[in-house]
Amino acid sequence: MKKYILSFLILACLAVVLVISLPKENKIKEYNTEEIELAIYINDEETNKIPGKDSGYYYDREKSSCTTGAYINWDSISWSPVVQNMNEYKTRCELHFTTTYTEGILNGTDPILEEPLIPVTIESDGTVKRADLESEWYSYANKEWANAVILFDESANANYQPGDTILESAIESYFVWIPKYRYQLWDLGQYDSLTSIDTSKVHEIPIIFGDYNTSDDVDGECATPMTSGATGNCAVGDYMTHPAFISIPSTGFWVGKFETGYRGATSTIEASQNINDSSKIIIKPKVYNWRGIQVANAFYTSYDYQRDLDSHMMKNTEWGAVAYLQHCAYGSSTSVRINNNSDYITGYAANNEPTCVWHGTSANDPCNQHCNDGSCNTAYPNSILASTTGNISGIFDMSGGGWELTMAVMLDEESNPMSGYSSASNSGFNGINYDGSVTVGYEWPDKKYYDTYTYATVDTQYQKRILGDATAEMGPFVTEGSRKISSWYSDQASFVHNVYPWLMRGGEKIDGLDAGTFSFQRETGSFRSFRLILTLTS
Repeated sequence: MKKYILSFLILACLAVVLVISLPKENKIKEYNTEEIELAIYINDEETNKIPGKDSGYYYDREKSSCTTGAYINWDSISWSPVVQNMNEYKTRCELHFTTTYTEGILNGTDPILEEPLIPVTIESDGTVKRADLESEWYSYANKEWANAVILFDESANANYQPGDTILESAIESYFVWIPKYRYQLWDLGQYDSLTSIDTSKVHEIPIIFGDYNTSDDVDGECATPMTSGATGNCAVGDYMTHPAFISIPSTGFWVGKFETGYRGATSTIEASQNINDSSKIIIKPKVYNWRGIQVANAFYTSYDYQRDLDSHMMKNTEWGAVAYLQHCAYGSSTSVRINNNSDYITGYAANNEPTCVWHGTSANDPCNQHCNDGSCNTAYPNSILASTTGNISGIFDMSGGGWELTMAVMLDEESNPMSGYSSASNSGFNGINYDGSVTVGYEWPDKKYYDTYTYATVDTQYQKRILGDATAEMGPFVTEGSRKISSWYSDQASFVHNVYPWLMRGGEKIDGLDAGTFSFQRETGSFRSFRLILTLTS
């Protein structure tokens, strides 16, 4: 097909649009028609103008490209192209448009789909239907996040057409899309002791979606990621690209909609297995949460699950990315209700917000109930108070259920990742333990798959955080009895140190006030739960 280059007049008009209509944050190099040529295609057919904003056509990010190392994005708000990295003259860019649905506010960070993921819509009663990609199947503006599923029988994917119902019995795993974004800093987390809490810190976190990275001190933006213990040039009020999208470069990631379950388990005891076996993964409501597993087994189980989709165990920064999205204008922006199912079954929500913490006894206090018969909780799909969106499209089990280990570890004094507490309680990765013993186990994966924190000796050295990981930014912190809590919903807040070098998130079914999306606790690296991530970069 012959390429069609726009006339000088059209190029001139578009060049003006490119320069004057873009939001300030895009910071593109200004250029003229001697530097760039634009070609426009609608459904692969050449045309001489960009389709209108309400025409039913959407920007096709995968097909659009530039020569000479430049790259092109689409600003769906101003409805104009954004060309970046213009280092050479006479760059040629192609703009492609299609009927495939995209959402303007995501600015090019719409869900990426590859087999065996099936895009779906989920009705309020839990009915799952294959999504029509040419219709609106998600709307972050309306707090309706994109969902996808993987079937037990992946060869059956082609049997489902848009609008077809997919039975729950056919679904192995659910995932939810987290689009790439930058967020506005409100607290740099420079806390190294306990003081007093400040509940005014709880707020709706401003974020801007987009496939671009911030840089130091440029019009209120700061470098990313802000690594463990770094001070950098960031300031309160700056916008920073969330680090979860940096170490594994992506325009977003799919996160398990529920805590990882143990396939085939008929009791919580059967689901407590410290093994490496990706065939046992199941991510759906009303299954037994996979508990009692070391980090290394959890990581390699996750890693082998869907290698072509870069499956891996959730990092602490990835947890932070979900938590901040939950507490912005596109999420529920409130306290997420605890899953208090006493058998660790996924997708439940307590009927009442707990008002106390576990007292260390077996008593089921009215202020912090847990049960397995529905007398004090509600099962999915009616458990939307436990969703990150306040509706069925969100992520569940982020508060309560089981503590979720993350791939986030403290370094020893020689800057090597520690294995754990002792020879009997550790992550299963090679490394030194707190008691001086050495674990000889799994090799460490590529560094992009885990977060690291500098050496600490007490669990209040919060300043060793990574900005964006939803730990120190939740300060200031205080002690209430034996509890260390944050300013955000009084969630538990104990940081990693040399005795317990691993971070876990979310709290337990019985933790009451201690549990929450912003709850974090140090751990030895074993005998807890975990969650999966899929990072598609194509």
